Amino acid sequence: MEYRQLGGSGLKVSVLSFGAGTFGGGNEFFRAWGETGVDEAKRLIDVCLDAGVNLFDTANVYSKGLSEEILGKAVSGKRQQLLISSKATFPMGDGPNDLGSSRHHLIRSCEDSLRRLGTDYIDVYHMHGFDATTPVEETLATLDNLVTSGKVRYIACSNFSGWHLMKSLAASDRYGWTRYVGHQVYYSLLGREYEWELMPLGLDQKVGALIWSPLGWGRLTGKIRRGQPPPEVSRLPKTAAMGPQVSDEHLFKVVEAIDEVAKETGKSVPQIALNWLLQRPTVSTVIFGARNEEQLKQNLGAVGWNLTAAQIAKLDAASKVARVYPYWHQAQFAQRNPLPVPEA
Repeated sequence: MEYRQLGGSGLKVSVLSFGAGTFGGGNEFFRAWGETGVDEAKRLIDVCLDAGVNLFDTANVYSKGLSEEILGKAVSGKRQQLLISSKATFPMGDGPNDLGSSRHHLIRSCEDSLRRLGTDYIDVYHMHGFDATTPVEETLATLDNLVTSGKVRYIACSNFSGWHLMKSLAASDRYGWTRYVGHQVYYSLLGREYEWELMPLGLDQKVGALIWSPLGWGRLTGKIRRGQPPPEVSRLPKTAAMGPQVSDEHLFKVVEAIDEVAKETGKSVPQIALNWLLQRPTVSTVIFGARNEEQLKQNLGAVGWNLTAAQIAKLDAASKVARVYPYWHQAQFAQRNPLPVPEA
């Protein structure tokens, strides 16, 4: 297993991380992801640790805390061997202060997560989304206090726009507060918008990317191809409206390119999709989930080898989409405004 520093921090994370969104299945949406209980979670975590995975990601909103509870029980006795990432901001109740990134909500959310996880600190604490109604100074001062108190080790954000992140970093720099060192983002061969604004920002400000849904919301499993019926077991029918939107033609074009590379490498479609991400700028770790041990071991096979430059170019060309303004205009001034990833 390879380890990389998380952005500009000194924390080393495994390039593959395990996502515990499949733990619990507390409602219909999360049951479509998985319903892993404590015993199975223990086994999956042991397999991950044996493979060198050291970061396990969850969130308070995953099955309304059930994912955190199961993860906490599953890692009992092994806390010093691993890192835990969790999140706050999204609604955890019906009250007016049961959501957001206010001091009130973040302190309560952190305390609740620590209790559910059965630990006295969280290694990486994310703001799950940007709260535009709370001053960033209030949010970051609160997070800085959580760090200095020892309840949180590092802070990160998730699903921010470029200006959200830069405004937050500027406030941290202005007041000497803890900075966001990571940004958990959607990025895959089916969705490369991260490269346009957030990747250049990550490079400039040393913010590492933690990739969620690297298989394009379950579309790059190898089970979806042109002219074939959809898989019988899939989360897509129940969750597609909540995730990234992809046209069938774009999906088939990308999968066909992956299939060509699969024949050359002897690797599976998911392994190729994950390995492609591991060779992109700013990527510190790629978070994947697994319903069972077989699926887990398949995904772990994405490390220990690398795609060739020609294979990467083939995948880049197949997954390329038209840039929106101002990014198509900026691409014409590569002499002084180079793209992090050259155009295919």
